[in-house]
Amino acid sequence: MKDGHRSFYTGSFAKKMVESVQNNGGIWSEEDLNRYKVLEREPVRSTYKGISIIAPGLPSSGGLVLSNALNILAGYELDKLSPTTQKHLIIESLRRAYYERALKMGDPDFMDNTLEFLLTPSYAAKQRESLNINYATDNQTLEFADPPYQGQGNDTTHFAVIDKFGNRVAVTQSINFWFGSAFVPKGTGVLLNNEMDDFSIKPGTENGYGLIGYDANAVEPRKRMLSSMTPTFLESDRGFVILGTPGGSRIISMILLATLEWINGGDAKSMVSLPRFHHQYHPDYVLYEEEAFMSSEIDELESMGHIFKKSNRQFGNMQIITWDQENNKIEVASDPRGKEKSREEVY
Repeated sequence: MKDGHRSFYTGSFAKKMVESVQNNGGIWSEEDLNRYKVLEREPVRSTYKGISIIAPGLPSSGGLVLSNALNILAGYELDKLSPTTQKHLIIESLRRAYYERALKMGDPDFMDNTLEFLLTPSYAAKQRESLNINYATDNQTLEFADPPYQGQGNDTTHFAVIDKFGNRVAVTQSINFWFGSAFVPKGTGVLLNNEMDDFSIKPGTENGYGLIGYDANAVEPRKRMLSSMTPTFLESDRGFVILGTPGGSRIISMILLATLEWINGGDAKSMVSLPRFHHQYHPDYVLYEEEAFMSSEIDELESMGHIFKKSNRQFGNMQIITWDQENNKIEVASDPRGKEKSREEVY
């Protein structure tokens, strides 16, 4: 508080952290910390069915993946299709959007292409050409093959804030796995993250969430790793939504499902309570919570070629604020999956 945030990266405190890391086998240097600067990035802005979506840009993949998946879905009149077909199309749109993530996304300071084409209707139309409304896509037909899946991990937090003037904040922060790297430099009280896992350490090799990546997200000095965090604003004639959630690679699909719920007239409570399912291109199966599908839906989707894996626990801890500006009503909802009892308030 006395010396400002730079005192964390320079001087005696930084030296104490570096010495402790080095004494325990790490490779930090004081120069690493001295060079670090927080960067502000332009958010990704897109629209879907009349709703404006504002989400983070690279190196968070959330904005591009979310917008690309919604652009693919925009080619269908979902409300005129059966619930099973709707879920099939959501899975297939996620498959393609996460494929783009794996192949092309990384720190924009190290990329020649801005990937803005992923936000265009014309590119989404091209992606839909490989999508069959009656059958699941074989991943092998997209471009590169899948290595075996080994596991998943987590630990991320999210909160949403609004003040009396209408200023709003959506914040997602992560240390990656439980207790990050499980290491506190001696005498600092600072728990270090293990975000290096979010890099692609080798082409096609999984990280702790089963995500794969290639050169765009390879480890390089002063490069920032790819993330799935997706703090988001939704804006429409109804008003606006502030939302986000932890959940590792599943964050983006949770935000997508909540967005579709808002479009269908849902409120804050229904958005956080919605049963969840997820597909991330690799591994090639649908991870789902117990109530996300009826048994008849699973049977039908399996006959279309989808593979299912029931999650051994619920995932996510979504926090939402909605503001109905016409009626000047704010609703707040916390995910019932959280450790604390679900809380709702109406002002």
